[in-house]
Amino acid sequence: MLYLIEGACGYGDLHKQGYGLATAALSTALFNNGYTCGACYEIKCVNSPQWCFPGTIKITATNFCPPDYTKAQDCWCNPPQKHFDLSQPMYLKIAKYKSGVVPVRYRRVPCAKTGGVKFEIKGNPHFLMVLPYNVGGAGDIRAMHVKGTKTEWIPMKKNWGQIWNTGVVLTGQCLSFRITTSNGITKDFIDVTPPTWRCNGQSFDGKVNF
Repeated sequence: MLYLIEGACGYGDLHKQGYGLATAALSTALFNNGYTCGACYEIKCVNSPQWCFPGTIKITATNFCPPDYTKAQDCWCNPPQKHFDLSQPMYLKIAKYKSGVVPVRYRRVPCAKTGGVKFEIKGNPHFLMVLPYNVGGAGDIRAMHVKGTKTEWIPMKKNWGQIWNTGVVLTGQCLSFRITTSNGITKDFIDVTPPTWRCNGQSFDGKVNF
């Protein structure tokens, strides 16, 4: 299953944003109401020698695999199961196509990203929405702040997935961002946008990463 359109984490074109096909949709038990969006995992097929290939894959969590409570069996994304719904090319790196679903061993790993953290501006001037992506290190975000050239740091609220918002009007100001990842590391991204930014899906490079 391929996730190239905006999903439950708010990401858009995964190829354009640098994630490619090395992604997965997480079951309810792993998704954590979107707080796990951006986290990275190493996955290995285990305990099924007739289906498993050797080696591991590394993926970024970019979507949600919804539960289906109408099915009594074989709905792998229902709680409390921990399930990764992989893109087909990634699945075929660890298991044979005919296997369908295989047991895996997984662990959280640091996200190795190329270039700086990116910030996509959405919403409108009165309801600014920001999607940070290409986040290295822990990958998933616990808190986010925004600062205009005329303001102090303003806490942002998690809207859904990896999208954060504020109702403070910041038009005409350069925007800086402060991100705290799930492992407690905080980094400031200063003057990421010009004062002429618009809420039309523009993306800006924060230049540095975790």
